[in-house]
Amino acid sequence: LIRPGINENAMLSAPLNVTIREIEVNSAVVTWEILEGDPVIGFAITQQKKDVRMLRFIQEVNTTTRSCALWDLDEDTEYIVHVQSISMGGSSPPSEPVLFRTPKESEKMASKSPDEVTMEEFGHAAQLRAGELIIIVVVLIMWAGVIALFCRQYDIIKDNEPNNNKDKAKNSSECSTPEHPQGGLLRSNV
Repeated sequence: LIRPGINENAMLSAPLNVTIREIEVNSAVVTWEILEGDPVIGFAITQQKKDVRMLRFIQEVNTTTRSCALWDLDEDTEYIVHVQSISMGGSSPPSEPVLFRTPKESEKMASKSPDEVTMEEFGHAAQLRAGELIIIVVVLIMWAGVIALFCRQYDIIKDNEPNNNKDKAKNSSECSTPEHPQGGLLRSNV
């Protein structure tokens, strides 16, 4: 994949080894290679449903990526994809066409048996359980704090209650201050 002595105005080569990967019901990824030395600054992809004239054109410049996600595809549909390299001097010829078919939703679901659990699903479930566990622990700690505060307040309230008329035995001089010798602001001398 090495191209000897190229100048920038020379014709670009079409991308090579265009491949469709990660084909899903509504998406896929197209990958390709270019000749080393080609002054590529971007790519252009044409995506067309087989036997339909309408096509999608994806273009990106200022990138060295060699892959692109195709999205919003229809299930159980054949597509044709071409890739072109882009340089400052223009575009390469299109790559050889690549034909692929998206699966049906039912085929995708049928490929997994009900008892089959993928590592991805297991990891997601483990993350969910870990998150749930964290929430439960936080709630329990908060409840323990609320109960501790309640017990503390209850003890303070209980200590302030009159115990066998102990407070009634206090005379008014205990509640007096230098400014109010007859006993606090709330006591009256009637």
